Amino acid sequence: MAHDTPADLDAVLVFAAVAEAGGFTAAAERLGWSKARVSLEVSRLEARLGLSLFTRTTRRVLLTEAGQTLLSDCVPALRGVQDAMAGLGRPGVLRGTLRVACTVEHAVQSLAGAVAEFSRRHPELQIELRSSDRVVDLVREGVDVAIRMGWLRDSSLRATRLGGFGQQVVAAPAYLERVAPPREPEDLAHLDWLTLTLLPTPLTWRFVGVDEAVRHVRMSGRLRCDSAATLRQLALEGAGVTVLDQPSTAALVAEGRLVRLLPQWQLPEGGIYAVYAPGVHVPPKVRAFIDFYAARLGLATH
Repeated sequence: MAHDTPADLDAVLVFAAVAEAGGFTAAAERLGWSKARVSLEVSRLEARLGLSLFTRTTRRVLLTEAGQTLLSDCVPALRGVQDAMAGLGRPGVLRGTLRVACTVEHAVQSLAGAVAEFSRRHPELQIELRSSDRVVDLVREGVDVAIRMGWLRDSSLRATRLGGFGQQVVAAPAYLERVAPPREPEDLAHLDWLTLTLLPTPLTWRFVGVDEAVRHVRMSGRLRCDSAATLRQLALEGAGVTVLDQPSTAALVAEGRLVRLLPQWQLPEGGIYAVYAPGVHVPPKVRAFIDFYAARLGLATH
């Protein structure tokens, strides 16, 4: 195997672009290269390693086992080296690309404004904001930091808690005209429950009363969705009962479009987290963005 290290490292980053973009054409657009050049770099890297990194079909490009190992084990470390070297020339100046992920709703409500301001403060930094209601794989998709709401599932990731939010059981007046409003948490099990599948346990809820009594209720959800915005709209359409975060429902409750149910019972507080890949080295751009966003939310991360 040849030991042309600088070229190998550059080729690994090209390989990562193909893996994250899901194809050579999309990677070429991201890099500003021709598709032929991207394909050539990957082919040369495969030849040096003596391994196939992708399985190529007419429609898709899939990682082989070796490709997945390279993406998971080597690419984060290489990007860390890039960040560290970029900071040596002018300390405090952020360069490179920062990839931030969050839900569509959180991007619209909060994060897009924060990213815009952070970009103005760091003009030499490229920022890519990816909004999706699915939970992204940070390593596989090359995401530097994800802002996640609620409860964390993946314990292998590192996370900084940025804050929290209250939750409420709500339903539309039109739905409550068709059913008997619940008087106790257990009554919810007999109503039409709207389920958010993104939650770790979307059908089991813990209620705490004013007298500290605890009730665990198992719901039966016929309607399910994977988006908080869609869940809220289903509730507004009178499709059933659900739990929504207090910030997004306050105005709707005040306007009478939604009704808060069981106000004497409290639900667990949801969290707002900055999540990033494990490793000893946290890139300066990631730490700077987390600190900036925490300050914007009126919090401190240290």
